[in-house]
Amino acid sequence: MYVIVGLGNPGRRYENTRHNVGFLTVDLLGEKHGIKVNKLKHKALIGEGTISGHKVLLVKPQTYMNLSGQSVREVVAYYKIAPEELIVVYDDIDLPVGRMRIRESGSAGTHNGMRSIIYDLQFDDFPRVRIGIGGERKMHLADFVTGGFRREEKAIIEQIITRAVESLECILSSGIGRAMNEFNAKTKDPEENE
Repeated sequence: MYVIVGLGNPGRRYENTRHNVGFLTVDLLGEKHGIKVNKLKHKALIGEGTISGHKVLLVKPQTYMNLSGQSVREVVAYYKIAPEELIVVYDDIDLPVGRMRIRESGSAGTHNGMRSIIYDLQFDDFPRVRIGIGGERKMHLADFVTGGFRREEKAIIEQIITRAVESLECILSSGIGRAMNEFNAKTKDPEENE
């Protein structure tokens, strides 16, 4: 079984914010494969289904970002998930909007949700899909990540979330190496699409 965790903050206030691209990705993946992520268990909304012949559990922790590890730890312990069967999708302030990076393992960087997960699990060798939300910001980091996208960013974000879903499907069908080769290639800058 694979566990795909999308990070975000619960509640209407945060629905379409930069910090919630993990939630948005899991929602789109679930929608595409007929998996409803609506059962409350392990401090998360979860949904079970099958993608590319693999049983999957889609997870949206409801603990707020900084405590995401509490929920993920419960899920990993309950389902006895190996590190390589856990995939975490989250926003990355250090990547420009419209960029995405897949990694097999690594540190939390500046992301508090990932810090919480690594702290609670006591390992960091699990795959992750990082979605860029960075760019020029003239405000406090917390206000920036919990803020909405500018009008000109919305189409770019929708496009990269769709690519993130495709990358998750590729990980499940062909492995992380193939997904990294295919999806870590430099994506076009928005200006190049015009």
